[in-house]
Amino acid sequence: MSTSPAKESSGERLADWADARLGTHTLGRKYLRKIFPDHWSFMLGEICLYSFIVLIITGVYLTLFFHPSMNEVVYHGSYAPLNGIRMSEAYASTLDISFEVRGGLLIRQIHHWSALIFIAGMFVHMMRHFFTGSFRKPREMNWLFGWLLLVIGIFEGLLGYSLPDDLLSGTGLRFVNSAILSTPVVGTYLSFFLFGGEYPGHEVIPRFYSIHVLLFPGLMAALVVVHLILVVYHKHTQFAGPGRTEKNVVGAPLMPVYVAKAGGFFFLVSGILTIISAIAAINPVWVYGPYRADQVSTGAQPDWYLGFAEGLIRTMPGWEINIWGHTLALGVLIPLGLFPLILAAIGAYPFIESWITGDKREHHLLDRPRNRPVRTALGTSWLSLYLIMLVGGGNDLWATHFHLSVNTITWAIRIGFFVVPPVVFVATKRICLGLQRRDRDLVLDGRETGIVKRLPHGEFVELHKPLSPAELHRLTAHEQPAPLELPPATDAHGVRSRVPRRERLRARLSRALYGEGTQVPKPTAEEVHGPVEQKELR
Repeated sequence: MSTSPAKESSGERLADWADARLGTHTLGRKYLRKIFPDHWSFMLGEICLYSFIVLIITGVYLTLFFHPSMNEVVYHGSYAPLNGIRMSEAYASTLDISFEVRGGLLIRQIHHWSALIFIAGMFVHMMRHFFTGSFRKPREMNWLFGWLLLVIGIFEGLLGYSLPDDLLSGTGLRFVNSAILSTPVVGTYLSFFLFGGEYPGHEVIPRFYSIHVLLFPGLMAALVVVHLILVVYHKHTQFAGPGRTEKNVVGAPLMPVYVAKAGGFFFLVSGILTIISAIAAINPVWVYGPYRADQVSTGAQPDWYLGFAEGLIRTMPGWEINIWGHTLALGVLIPLGLFPLILAAIGAYPFIESWITGDKREHHLLDRPRNRPVRTALGTSWLSLYLIMLVGGGNDLWATHFHLSVNTITWAIRIGFFVVPPVVFVATKRICLGLQRRDRDLVLDGRETGIVKRLPHGEFVELHKPLSPAELHRLTAHEQPAPLELPPATDAHGVRSRVPRRERLRARLSRALYGEGTQVPKPTAEEVHGPVEQKELR
């Protein structure tokens, strides 16, 4: 008895059609079962991604009502204190969004809070990658893409902050203009080009708007896509543990486990952003009033991510020098040069460390920060420098709130700029070494039980509980690289060999990173297992 083949459903026919043209079945079979590690720190990157999505959605909504024009109008709207005041169309439309458009104020608040959390998420996400060493080969380029996202995000936030054309953002633009004018030779030309004439001009808001809604979002979206593609291509990093090697990933598959978690986490992040925006007002532009070039808002502060640059300029002495009839404002020029240099050092660090160590292997297992004391100390010292400059960027507010002298605070920041990072470096390194010694003691002796036992010959000893194999593996799985060594000063024939300065510098930096005093030796297998009678005493 013959049976006719079952008729395909429309869904199956559509799937076959798509697979024949796009290879969806092959791609789905390969990537939908991709494994993702289960660790809380990986959620930091998701916070960045979901905040970016919220930014795009709310930004599209705001573009429907915002008018990026500096043409002057007389305001007649719902906010009575500003009725009859002349202002730009950009500021008037911002007021209309806040008071006339249904849900407009909430959307503005969500957009601003999402921008702050997006940049904060990228900042913390990069620090997690730095302290765990996940930037090493083959992820140097992905670190660079993430760094570009952070840098573009900072300037994207500055542009969005300036668009309402209120007195607070206008004061920030005055700061930007002053910084541009301090550039030797070309400063005046750059200012005229940016503002379309003499400051403040009539073109800066439309130009900023085009960059803010078209150029930078497009670049950031492309970088996010490339960043995610490389994450999938290189596979996720993971912390050392039983069954975890450089060649596998232990965790949950993309479908259905990770997708369900990710979807829930997206709505959680969006909900928290909405709650924060609903209860915590930010940037109430109607309080500041429209921007006028002859006025400055009191206590003007940039958003937190630019507080570092603000602090550099505020705490720098107002030095000036005259060269060939031209005045160089070193009080602005030096901080402006230092800020991009620090950013560039962050972006280049993976390549610098790779050159110092000479390590060309692929790494998919993460470092515990305590096992890389020098790198961890560098990171914490940089964070201390950032926080000091953040305080310096608000020295006037610190002075008024705590009834202190602005000069005293400024001098404290200047001294702290040179003193605090080295102190933090030394303290962090010692803490890491102390934690390594603690791990070594745990491996050798086990955990304290609090039980004291008297031995036959009268000695009292505390009983220790041996660690589980999983704990032993976690505490001893890390590598301890040796520093690079210079070749002998003379060759086999007694001829003095010439070592390039570059290689001598590399060897010194390698000793600083992995040399004596930077690592506590791991217990050997003989020390861990030891004689049976000694283990019983423990």
